[in-house]
Amino acid sequence: MKNVLITGGTGFIGSNLAHALLREGCSVRILRHPHSDLRAIGNANVEHCIGDILDPFSIKQAMQGCDTVFHTAAFISYRKKERKEMYEVNITGTRNVVNACLELEVKKLVHTSSIATIGFSQDGKPADESNTFNWEQYDIGYRISKHLADQEIERGVKLGLPAVMVNPAVVIGPGDIHFHGGQLIRDVHKKRVFFSISGGMNVVYINDVVQGHIEAARRGRIGERYILCGENLTFEENLTRIAEIVGGWTPRFQLPAKFVQWLSAAVETTSDMLHIKPWITKELFAGISIKNYYTSEKAQRELGYSITPFKEAVEKTFRWYKEQHFL
Repeated sequence: MKNVLITGGTGFIGSNLAHALLREGCSVRILRHPHSDLRAIGNANVEHCIGDILDPFSIKQAMQGCDTVFHTAAFISYRKKERKEMYEVNITGTRNVVNACLELEVKKLVHTSSIATIGFSQDGKPADESNTFNWEQYDIGYRISKHLADQEIERGVKLGLPAVMVNPAVVIGPGDIHFHGGQLIRDVHKKRVFFSISGGMNVVYINDVVQGHIEAARRGRIGERYILCGENLTFEENLTRIAEIVGGWTPRFQLPAKFVQWLSAAVETTSDMLHIKPWITKELFAGISIKNYYTSEKAQRELGYSITPFKEAVEKTFRWYKEQHFL
């Protein structure tokens, strides 16, 4: 791994990965839009290639001379009205990346998938890479789009592409300028959250995810996927621990799942009518009563993956937000 291309190199995972690869001594190139937000990548010594994963020509131009490609670019949305665009980016964009890698005979492609493509456990045990996708009944566009994107990677592998998939949990950490995983930290800090919901989630620190990507490129087995996750916590445990660190309110009560689902649908419908971005959506809370617990035993065993404790991850993320005046 010497000459590297990162799609989505100005994003949360992509920018942190770029900085880490530079420290490893790699020559790093990023593919980005002409008007991408450059705050996360900053003035890092990377080569900027202007293009789009929906433009096969610009992908191949950016990929020329690269031995390794990290495909981190994706569209994250839980709004039904944005599903068409998200499918284009996540599915067609991945197809284009796979085709370019095959044509240019790239030595390794690491695809950033998600735990969203891992099936939830039916027996209460943390899900692993063998849990097949079973979210169809909830009709969550993001999960479906990433699942279909994974199938494009599998197609490439069958055609001889040396590709590996990594499946991060909900990611927090420095560089999350758009508050994807960090939204919960901000909401608790600003005392917007004073209740919990049923179910549970898994949160992972960005540095662990980045190192998982790098080790997947180095020693990940072709055609395999690796879950990159942190600690499994109920929503109440999650909110309580965050509040203790950032100074917010601990949960006073638990809202029934059906009420949360009704509320989120109502908020989304009203917001669409007013042409404003909803703060919660129906798809975001679909299946909320499920404990989305996962294990990274395979990544620990095969990639040397390690997990930053949840408390430490929240502390470091919160400190960065304060230093950058995001809070």
